[in-house]
Amino acid sequence: MKRTLVKFRNSRFRRFIRKHEKYAPVLFFIGGFIFDTLTLGRVDRLYDLVVLSLHMTSLTFTLYLYNLADDGKWDDTILDRFVEYFPLAIQFFFGGLSSAYVIYFSRSVSMSKTVVFLIILLILLFANELLKKRISNKYLQFSVYFFISFTFFTFMIPVFIKEMSTQIFILSGLISLFCTLALITIIYKASPSTRTEIHIGKLIGIILFIYVLINSLYFFRLIPPVPLALSNGIVAHNIKVENNNYVVTYETDEWYIFWRKHRLKYIQRPNENVYVFSSIFAPTDLQKSIFHRWKWYNEDTKEWELIEDIGYDITGGRDGGYRGYTYKNNLRQGLWKVEVLTQEELVLGIIDFEIITSEKLQPKRVINKAF
Repeated sequence: MKRTLVKFRNSRFRRFIRKHEKYAPVLFFIGGFIFDTLTLGRVDRLYDLVVLSLHMTSLTFTLYLYNLADDGKWDDTILDRFVEYFPLAIQFFFGGLSSAYVIYFSRSVSMSKTVVFLIILLILLFANELLKKRISNKYLQFSVYFFISFTFFTFMIPVFIKEMSTQIFILSGLISLFCTLALITIIYKASPSTRTEIHIGKLIGIILFIYVLINSLYFFRLIPPVPLALSNGIVAHNIKVENNNYVVTYETDEWYIFWRKHRLKYIQRPNENVYVFSSIFAPTDLQKSIFHRWKWYNEDTKEWELIEDIGYDITGGRDGGYRGYTYKNNLRQGLWKVEVLTQEELVLGIIDFEIITSEKLQPKRVINKAF
């Protein structure tokens, strides 16, 4: 045993970590991000579910081990040799989970109203690079853990029960809150050093503040309705169904505008239909009512006017998302937008365009694409 311990302490990996201790957090951060980017695909895929669940379970277990290490709980045990790696493991799991959420959220075609939550995730993702210097701060540890846990359950529970609603979101938050407070309680009782470092009332107050904050973002519709995502949103001149494919005819933008498929300036002939096509990813067998909210910008009042809500039902499971479209005829010139919403009016995405009615102008760079 002693011979094995000495061999481990003199291992190349251990020497490398100690030599490059300053850069180790960055390497583990990048490693977690690259791992998720290369391997994660669909949130309802078995592999993704296993990876995210292992990340969350391992993070919880490692936090427990790390917080008890200062009390000498692991002295003269097999875990003693790994104690100095606990902060790096915590960072890897923080980075892996937060990057997974960024990957899933960023796949939506539009984040106009929900960009606030994505920014929070991005800040968390890149701030994780500096986390090792402050990982000993237990208030920070458990605050980040709760935020990560909350997001984890809002993904997982709808996938497993194949249903999503405001009630499911509240349930996800309560489960996350219970798990976080249970972990804090277990560590607080088992670790004398933790009891001297934190004020339990203050820590619980921080956790409850984050809980209220996330719920407020949800009810102000600033959180994307995970695990749904708008894969495509296009304003089109024509849509027809052929051999189970939706053939969409639309104008494309300049080659360097890679973040949007359709051209913003829509050339409309008099009495022409204007179509809006959307494909929405949803986990397998999850059913949901979706609607397109058509709005026109009134230049006189400087306000958006609601023109019509047109809805349809979707069923999850298709890789490219559930396809659907709505259309209107002979629309007024000016700025338009179509909000793709759930029945709770949570925003999946916004498809904006400007209608220019003309018999002389021709649509530009028109293509037919099958979805």
